[in-house]
Amino acid sequence: MSLIGSDRVRAVVGLGATGLSCVRFLASKGVDFYVVDSRENPPGLEQAKEYCPKDRIFTGDLAVLETLGVTELYVSPGIALRTPVLASLAARGVLMRGDIDLFRDYVDAPFVAITGSNAKSTVTTLVALLLQACGKNAKAGGNLGPPALDLLSPNTDFYVLELSSFQLETTHSLQADLACLLNVSEDHMDRYDDLYEYQRVKQRVYRGCKAAVCNKQDILTAPLLADTTPVRAFTTKSPDLKEFGMLKDGDGAWLCRGVERLYHTSQIALKGSHNHANVLAALAMLELLGVDVMSNAVGDVLKEFGGLPHRCETVRTLHSVTYINDSKGTNVGATLAALQGLGSVVRKNILLIAGGEGKGADFGPLTKSVTDFVRVVYLFGKDADRIAEVMLPGTEVKRFDSLDQIVSSISQDAKEGEIVLFSPACASLDMYKSYEVRGEHFARLVAEL
Repeated sequence: MSLIGSDRVRAVVGLGATGLSCVRFLASKGVDFYVVDSRENPPGLEQAKEYCPKDRIFTGDLAVLETLGVTELYVSPGIALRTPVLASLAARGVLMRGDIDLFRDYVDAPFVAITGSNAKSTVTTLVALLLQACGKNAKAGGNLGPPALDLLSPNTDFYVLELSSFQLETTHSLQADLACLLNVSEDHMDRYDDLYEYQRVKQRVYRGCKAAVCNKQDILTAPLLADTTPVRAFTTKSPDLKEFGMLKDGDGAWLCRGVERLYHTSQIALKGSHNHANVLAALAMLELLGVDVMSNAVGDVLKEFGGLPHRCETVRTLHSVTYINDSKGTNVGATLAALQGLGSVVRKNILLIAGGEGKGADFGPLTKSVTDFVRVVYLFGKDADRIAEVMLPGTEVKRFDSLDQIVSSISQDAKEGEIVLFSPACASLDMYKSYEVRGEHFARLVAEL
């Protein structure tokens, strides 16, 4: 199959994992292309030279794109389409595409597209694991793990893709077999004008989809689709017919489909109401994919899958205090989900560690949940003062210069039965290379207590 026309002048803009996957893929199709990166020595440069002639690789300035006569660009997710040279080229009709657009041209098996401000990595991984347990050759990737183009291979039953808003910006007609938008809350406000522009980008996941899953408790996820398109909603409240939700009785809480009880929460390894929502979303997707959600294989995975590293991961319980690493909580919505999922209505049971680079976010939504569930807030990093500003006068706030200082102090402050929650509500790049490195530092500090 060949969908790449020969009359186009192409360039891959931005290297790194995604850009390099585009380079490899285009080279495998035998087409000519340029590689352009604003950095003098970008990651992946030496590998790119194996697939693209050196005289077609330009580094140090994107302005060279103006001189190459390009008609089609494959833009890496980290590069904003508002970058002046890209905006200028787009205004002149140059097509701005991405790796997911290219994946869509060539995929020949059903694929699931999952996005959201939070939990998309957890849900993508869980859906793939459930499909694999049911005997399907399912591959997961995209914004999580291997780039989408690297997944393409014969004899695949399903592709399960995590998609970021940045990837969706350059995806024009996704036409996923199943699309899911888990939630929408402020993130990347340094790249978007407001929440509603960000939401519109997230909604692109539904374009042309054959079936959809949305969050009944988040109106911003509601799809605008034809009545003939199957849609399933999930909620942590009582579900309507065909919805997936939660019911409580004398035996506790159940994950349900309508009034049908599916799994007791004690059978689910993922803990907290936010994680129960993630499981419900995955079950809704399985049903639309024709999988029996009550099969033994599904039940076994739900009993075993405890989540991803750095996402509400229990690091240690010491002196009856539980330390949880949620370093992947890089935005306000993620931290809210963790607080609401782990907080106690009986007493304030959480010691919250937060701070970092806020990406222009409004921290105001944290105020109520912190007031309800948090005994002390420990802040560090670039935007610590901005977080402190939204705390009510009765909330105890402590500021520190480093995570080391916080963990040392918190180990003295924590009381039996409390949860130390490291959920920064911020990106890590003011102090760490990545949220993974940040989370590993926290886990190491806790291990040394």
